[in-house]
Amino acid sequence: MTFITQPMLAANAAVYAIENATTEGKITVGVLFLLSMFSWTIIITKFRQLHIARRASKKFYSAYSATRDPMDIKKRGEEFEGAPAWELYDRGAEEILYHLKNNPVQVQPAVIQSTGDGHTDHLARAITTKVSPSSFEAVKVVLEEAAAAQAMSLEKGMIVLSTAVAGGPFIGLLGTVWGVMSTFAGIAEKNQASLTAMAPGVAAALVATVTGLLVAIPAMFAYNFMVTTIRHVTQELDGYATRYANQLEHTYVDNRDIEEKIAGALKRSDGPSIGAPAAARLAVPQS
Repeated sequence: MTFITQPMLAANAAVYAIENATTEGKITVGVLFLLSMFSWTIIITKFRQLHIARRASKKFYSAYSATRDPMDIKKRGEEFEGAPAWELYDRGAEEILYHLKNNPVQVQPAVIQSTGDGHTDHLARAITTKVSPSSFEAVKVVLEEAAAAQAMSLEKGMIVLSTAVAGGPFIGLLGTVWGVMSTFAGIAEKNQASLTAMAPGVAAALVATVTGLLVAIPAMFAYNFMVTTIRHVTQELDGYATRYANQLEHTYVDNRDIEEKIAGALKRSDGPSIGAPAAARLAVPQS
């Protein structure tokens, strides 16, 4: 029975305090109420965003790890909406496809010898259309921009929670101090230093502090949880961005030595016309 009556008494006390609050106290409670509404909006929205991001990222990482070709997911047209890593992947894939189409580098297919594993090497050696290292620098810039954009998207709105955690109690304390000051000023004017005269004003002043704590406590727990989750997601994203860039460079970037590039260019242009006279001169016996 006591557990039932105590919440009722607390609710009645809150109503009594708000009814007897001064104009300044009511303004303070109203400001805290608005801050609480913004805070809970961010909490619900961000919880949903992080839940979708973690679930979609897990599916994307699994799909990406199942293939050796870093462009395979793009070629299949699969999408993983809500996964920050997929957004980064899609931006990078679009950029390298642009350079493969507009700034291609044609290379001769290398002779592939079976070594048991090395599927990535087989793929890289079999691809004849690649991009230059300078073009790949543009791809890396796009990947860095995409990673930064996803991190900012995850952190968007967190300033509201940090403001609620840090500012809520102080706003409530301001309302309390202001209310107590007004109460004592009124008692001094009426010359009635009694508990009956002080109780309504003090109770109305304390409700501002209670409201500030009710705003700050849920925001504090949500903020700590979300910051940890966002840090985990962004660290995974940074690691994936490095891995993705390395695999793209290994597979689709022309990393041949300058001698190999010159030899390949001569072989494609006029290799037979140069090679035949040279072979004839070598065949002439020396006297």
